[in-house]
Amino acid sequence: MRCWWRDRFLRLSEKSEEKEKRERQFIENGSKLLEKLIVSCNGKPIPIRSFFAKELRQATNNYNNHYGMLWFKGSLDGQIVIVRRLPSSKFWADLAINDLAISAQMSAHSNVLKPIGYCLETTTPILVYACATNAFLSDRIYVSHVTNRQHQPMVWESRLKIARQIAHAISYLHTAFQRPVIHMGIHMTNILLDEHDVPKLSHFCDSVSIPDGETDVEVDGNCLYSKFKTPEIKATGKATEKTDVYYFGKLLFELLTGEDSYNITRLTIDKKSSLIAYMHNHAQVCCINEIVDPTILAAEGGASLEPQLQAFLQLALTCAGEDPQRRPTMVDVTKELRRIESFVL
Repeated sequence: MRCWWRDRFLRLSEKSEEKEKRERQFIENGSKLLEKLIVSCNGKPIPIRSFFAKELRQATNNYNNHYGMLWFKGSLDGQIVIVRRLPSSKFWADLAINDLAISAQMSAHSNVLKPIGYCLETTTPILVYACATNAFLSDRIYVSHVTNRQHQPMVWESRLKIARQIAHAISYLHTAFQRPVIHMGIHMTNILLDEHDVPKLSHFCDSVSIPDGETDVEVDGNCLYSKFKTPEIKATGKATEKTDVYYFGKLLFELLTGEDSYNITRLTIDKKSSLIAYMHNHAQVCCINEIVDPTILAAEGGASLEPQLQAFLQLALTCAGEDPQRRPTMVDVTKELRRIESFVL
């Protein structure tokens, strides 16, 4: 009898400790989130709801419905959702809260992944988004992904449209708020597609606001994409809106070539070099057909597309220029992509 009471007491103590831990996490994460939302959203109400950890485990079949790294597909109240579960640590908790605060601020934009909820009971908050489960953009563009996963490669018209839509979302991030926000994570794996191939920009974990009265912000210690730091971050440890322009230029190169900057498979590039360096060195001496993803040319014919492809390449080269002052703004990039789309083929 004594053993039974002891075991029961221990189980109750463990449950009590677990409950207290969840409550502490909820209070700590909730206060941080509230502070972020007040600063970033000017106190405006945001239609997102809080979920219990148990609800999200059930919704995702105990996180067995994988949808890419750290993403999980699920169902809540009859609605298909995607859940982002980042690693459990204080470092990632701050990034998750930053992600939620800024994506909530951007949620009205049609090309941003819309947050619908969160769970604050865990060490790192778990984030819940509206469904965009057609694919990641990388799965439809990168030659290696298309081949390995047998996805249908994306036609040129769709690539161009997606470039313009994402450019507009970034320009909105730069201009729509009291303080410009720099995304800092523009990459194909951070762009999801819905059932109509409408792109949804995500991953605002590393995003930073430029302080009042300043033109740049310190980011050197926070930049996760250290392999592809921009020239100005390497030189000064600081970023501006033009930092996003540089990363967007890399995205344009990837859309054009079908190459993954982290895993180049088709173009012959020195291991110590990069896709950006290759394009700057070869764009003027190579035929456009040697650079462009062959699936684009096979689907639509190179001759009719050449004016658009050349203009697109020139824009990418300008965006990924060494000198930030000579890069265009994202507003101008959006206008130029709209102009390129209007070419008569």
